[in-house]
Amino acid sequence: MMSSTGGESKLESPLLGLPAPGSSAGSGHSHGEAVSGQLESILSDASLPWRRRMLSASMVEMRLLVRLAAPAVLVYMINYLMSMSTQIFSGHLGTLELAAASLGNTGIQVFAYGLMLGMGSAVETLCGQAYGAHKYDMLGIYLQRSTILLMATGVPLTVLYAFSRPILVLLGESPEIASAAAVFVYGLIPQIFAYAANFPIQKFMQAQSIMAPSAYISAATLAVHLALSYLVVYQFGLGLLGASLMLSVSWWVIVAAQFAYIATSQRCRLTWTGFSWEAFSGLPGFLKLSLASAVMLCLETWYFQILVLIAGLLKDPELALASLSVCMSITGWVFMISVGFNAAASVRVSNELGAGNPKSAAFSVVVVTLLSFVLSVIISIVILLCRDYISYIFTEGDDVSRAVAQLSPLLAVTLILNGIQPVLSGVAVGCGWQALVAYVNVGCYYIVGIPLGCLLGFYFDLGAAGIWSGMIGGTLMQTMILVWVTFRTNWNKEVEEAQKRLNKWEDSKAPVQ
Repeated sequence: MMSSTGGESKLESPLLGLPAPGSSAGSGHSHGEAVSGQLESILSDASLPWRRRMLSASMVEMRLLVRLAAPAVLVYMINYLMSMSTQIFSGHLGTLELAAASLGNTGIQVFAYGLMLGMGSAVETLCGQAYGAHKYDMLGIYLQRSTILLMATGVPLTVLYAFSRPILVLLGESPEIASAAAVFVYGLIPQIFAYAANFPIQKFMQAQSIMAPSAYISAATLAVHLALSYLVVYQFGLGLLGASLMLSVSWWVIVAAQFAYIATSQRCRLTWTGFSWEAFSGLPGFLKLSLASAVMLCLETWYFQILVLIAGLLKDPELALASLSVCMSITGWVFMISVGFNAAASVRVSNELGAGNPKSAAFSVVVVTLLSFVLSVIISIVILLCRDYISYIFTEGDDVSRAVAQLSPLLAVTLILNGIQPVLSGVAVGCGWQALVAYVNVGCYYIVGIPLGCLLGFYFDLGAAGIWSGMIGGTLMQTMILVWVTFRTNWNKEVEEAQKRLNKWEDSKAPVQ
């Protein structure tokens, strides 16, 4: 937070390494740095009994994590609520509209979301490690490079959105549902470029542990979004197109407000110094890491997108899509909690590696994974207790309610796995392991999960439950591999790798690769 004493601003933020105005960038230690250094000291103090050492370290780490994770979880949940509320407004127009919004949202829009968020995650690795190493001038350049690349990526995605109807029909969806879904998707075209600006900004702020402003901005935008969506969909009668256009507008409001904060806040004065031509240099090298990040995350986000597309090929596609859309909406909303922990894990690990604290990085991984897992188990129990009623939030159909109740055990298992897997992916981003995780995702998701799901769903005639069960198998395998890789990591070596990346910038002024 920022407080003022005697006319001067003093920065007090977890892990915030910025000196007070008038001092040099490399002098002094912030409160956050002192806490982070304290954590490494506690973990390295062999004179303390193991139990006391772990208790003291846990208290320090929890304080850092809560300050990071709580606002991050809030931001991701609120942003997802905007998409989910748009789907709810559409669903109350009818079952066809719910299926169309689900297919448009999960079948097309998630494609762009995964690609943009994945490419934006390159900023997370680079900015986090640079910030931990006090190389603040790098962050603004990385932000601009990433935005340029994502905006360029938005052009071919626009073409994909424009031809969404024939693409969905080609994939086997019914012409009626495909036509309605295409109308919904047309209104999401402006959202593509909002994503392109938002994700780099978000990762830039997260690397500096600046979370609360995004939470306030998202909360205010959600309130306005709900009121205007109701008017546009029901009062003005603009239906699916109006609902999706309103969603696009809301995302652009978030982007504009966040950038205004960066440009005017004292907390970003060393990391954002204005636009620079340097952002256009070294783009190929930056693109390489961005693509590795995109492949890693896209393979994850597209996995359940494929589940929805396959469900459209079942005997009763409208009911299958409607029931799965309810489950996927709940999964996605709860997944945002894990994504918040993912962001916290990435920031903590990358900052500690950049600062040369291997024990702190390793300890942070353990604490954030356990915390996310416990929360996901609690939420899964609540979902199972409410399984007969949750579908009525989205649609009034009794058939959909019964189908959702039958799928609830699979939903609970998915939520528990999602409490672990995204957090470990955040660790991977913090360390720069995107390429390794991409290979793991290909094997577990696309060689095991999807074929197994199709076998159970079609050959054994288990329908949507069979498809989902097979894909859970792939997720379970991937989670187990990530756990094994993470907890066998040599963190001293990861510190050395982080320093090598950052030194490349200092030596050549080229992007870190």
